[in-house]
Amino acid sequence: MLDYMLNVAVGISAGVGALVSALPFLQPYILPLCLATLLLIAVINLRGVRESGLAFMIPTYLFVGCLLIVLALGVAKALLSGGHPAPADALPAQPAPATTLSLWLLLHAFASGCTAMTGVEAVSNGVGAFRSPAQLNARRTLTAIVAILVVLLAGIAFLSRAYGIGATPPGVAGYESVLSQLVRAVVGRGVFYYVTLGAVLAVLSLSANTSFAGFPRLCHVVSRDNFLPHGFGTPGRRLVYSLGIYVLTAFAAILLIIFGGITDRLIPLFAVGAFLAFTLSQAGMVAHWWRANGPHTWRNIAINGVGAAATAITLAVVLVAKFAEGAWITLLLIPAMLLVFYAVYRHYSGVARELAFHQPLDLRGLRHPVVIMPIKGWDRVAHKSLRFALKLSDEVYAVQVRTSEKMDDLAALWPEMVEQPVRELGLPAPQLAVIESPYRRLVGPLLSYINAIKDEHPNRQIAVIIPDLIERHWYHYLLHNQEGEILKALLLLHGDERIVIVGVPWYLHS
Repeated sequence: MLDYMLNVAVGISAGVGALVSALPFLQPYILPLCLATLLLIAVINLRGVRESGLAFMIPTYLFVGCLLIVLALGVAKALLSGGHPAPADALPAQPAPATTLSLWLLLHAFASGCTAMTGVEAVSNGVGAFRSPAQLNARRTLTAIVAILVVLLAGIAFLSRAYGIGATPPGVAGYESVLSQLVRAVVGRGVFYYVTLGAVLAVLSLSANTSFAGFPRLCHVVSRDNFLPHGFGTPGRRLVYSLGIYVLTAFAAILLIIFGGITDRLIPLFAVGAFLAFTLSQAGMVAHWWRANGPHTWRNIAINGVGAAATAITLAVVLVAKFAEGAWITLLLIPAMLLVFYAVYRHYSGVARELAFHQPLDLRGLRHPVVIMPIKGWDRVAHKSLRFALKLSDEVYAVQVRTSEKMDDLAALWPEMVEQPVRELGLPAPQLAVIESPYRRLVGPLLSYINAIKDEHPNRQIAVIIPDLIERHWYHYLLHNQEGEILKALLLLHGDERIVIVGVPWYLHS
């Protein structure tokens, strides 16, 4: 999950790095550009899988096509010039080496370069999103990704050496990515240069889409096993796991803000999470094949065992080489997330144990509840609520807390408006209690009255009817005091199982 979050931040920051390389005047706006790109990708993914796939298809093909053309032209020029081609556009002079070649430098370079191998795991995590036959199409996609990756890495490495291209310090004036220098050296700063850099920007930024495809599905699987809130497993209106997309967007935005949208600062965190995930998944497959004991068990164990060993070695190198540059943050975040998973799982397990019930329906001691109805004055809301209260029980207590002299005198109105109609039907009349509140306290006296009635009836349920005004517009709720919601919240916080809260809505139409 950390890998997916970091993949979004790294992909977008690298894409914006390509944009700044082509248009240096945008250098001061790296972070706003990163956040705007993140928001755009999130909105596209919230539209649904099919729409996002179509939106990302054209930039991907354009990127691969442009880079292959650049590599083909560059290799041809290099071979024709004896390995030392002249750049089509002047390149910045490379500084003198600051250190000699050492084992530590090799490990450091290896740790940085290994991050280029990440991202392919999104194919295995997203097999369910492929068209049928999903497994075959996923294999073909993974094969194509690996082949393209090999060609691009080998070609860029060869041409960078041939043209004398090197990295420049990121996040400062004069920064230019290696790809930008390479394209300029091969084809010059013409229309094709901007088309290629535009494709690089699009595909690097949209490489974050692998996380938007995989992260919500991964959260769905984890929530299904009760290690994340169940809301992560509920698809939205467009059949995407919207909560996962929201969470991924929020955490990626936080990462971009903390690290200023600079790719090099994010790489150490990204590499640890990625290769730890690779190592665990490969080791898990070894355990799976060992238990399965099928016809090709030992071959499969050997394949996944070699993979686990290779990624474990890489992880160790990354940890040593990148520890001081931020890898330690990932080492803290992973145990923290595991503790969160455990806490969520323990909560769901406790809820399941507490709600478990395997006995027949208990019908002993069934009686109508004692009904308590707070009432301000005699109006339509009180009329509707009292009618409903009399349907629930023949023991109804209405209570008015007088906080102002302007309130209705219910004691004077009660005999005519309530008691007489009820007695004509031969029913017990609701009792009225009027509580004077000289300090204009409302909720406190109501709670005290409810507790007193509860103590008088120790073996009865107490139903508290709370009238609700339902407004047509949300901003109209700002015009009311919401005492009913406060009373409801306090009763729920009190946690008394004998008290049942019943809402009676009155819909305002004017």
